[in-house]
Amino acid sequence: MSMTNMINIRKLFTDYRVSLRGNLPKQHLKKLSRDLIETRPLASNPAKQLAAKLWGHIAVIYGAGILAEVARRWKGEFNENSKAWAFFESFPELNHNAVVGYEFPLEVKEGILVLMLRSSSLHSRNLLRYEITAKLLAKAGIAYEFAEARGKSALAQMLSLILLGDYASFYLSMLNEVDPTSTDAINFVKQYLAQSAISSD
Repeated sequence: MSMTNMINIRKLFTDYRVSLRGNLPKQHLKKLSRDLIETRPLASNPAKQLAAKLWGHIAVIYGAGILAEVARRWKGEFNENSKAWAFFESFPELNHNAVVGYEFPLEVKEGILVLMLRSSSLHSRNLLRYEITAKLLAKAGIAYEFAEARGKSALAQMLSLILLGDYASFYLSMLNEVDPTSTDAINFVKQYLAQSAISSD
């Protein structure tokens, strides 16, 4: 996590503790959860819809400002819960390198879905970067989706996207027919490292 984003996130939680009025994140998340829970059908469940779009695709998640860290979380949740390939990039850096790499390999394009996490609390300059990047993706023939944050405060918006990503990763694990709680690969790495440490002693 960059120092700037860390400071921004800490400020969000500080502001929340100072003023516990208005759009409380806890109440906000409870309301959002009703739209994402497993009993909500696909037609009206954004998390299920997102998982369906991601099924069979590689997720590349983009985020700016505080949403860069949410993008990092989404990447980890899709890796660990869905057992799926996923990557993340952050604005503005991705506009200096990633956008140049949209051309090749040609056969990979159809298997990629770029997810751009966006909120109204982002700086106008960053919001403009989202628009420009969407145009470049469309020109390159790469599918993309905007995941819009919900809520009035920056903290509520950040948490709404965390919740959406968590639920989507769970539903994608169901589509992939895998156990979202299993960590066999991680356990293998830990055991291998432990054995190597013993061997070197």
